[in-house]
Amino acid sequence: MENSIITPGLLYHNAPEMIEWLCQAFGFEKKLVVEGENKTISHAHLIIGNSGIMLSSAENYPHPTFCKTPKQIGGIGTVEILVYIKEVDQHYENAKLNNAEIIIPIEDKPYGGRGYSCKDREGYVWVFSSYNPWK
Repeated sequence: MENSIITPGLLYHNAPEMIEWLCQAFGFEKKLVVEGENKTISHAHLIIGNSGIMLSSAENYPHPTFCKTPKQIGGIGTVEILVYIKEVDQHYENAKLNNAEIIIPIEDKPYGGRGYSCKDREGYVWVFSSYNPWK
């Protein structure tokens, strides 16, 4: 299983806007965007470095009893999405500039590296860190 890859799949209520925001605020790039009806997203794949996320419009999700968005459960995230970023201080400043909700300011971590935590515009919790757990 050494070639396995984990890719989070996220549901957004305003997926087209969030795709643009994630690219601008967090540095993602669009690999694939499949538009749906009525300005929705059927499927999108955004990449950052050698990893990425997939996302779609929450309203199109075919299994609404499987997953909910933070908005649907009172604004609480149920997972942290952790991303290794080499230039984390610069990334932090760009996230703040794009109005990410900083929940833990950038700091040196006791296990190594520097990092910060924030929420995106729809309430998902993101952790960006210069600590690479795979090295």
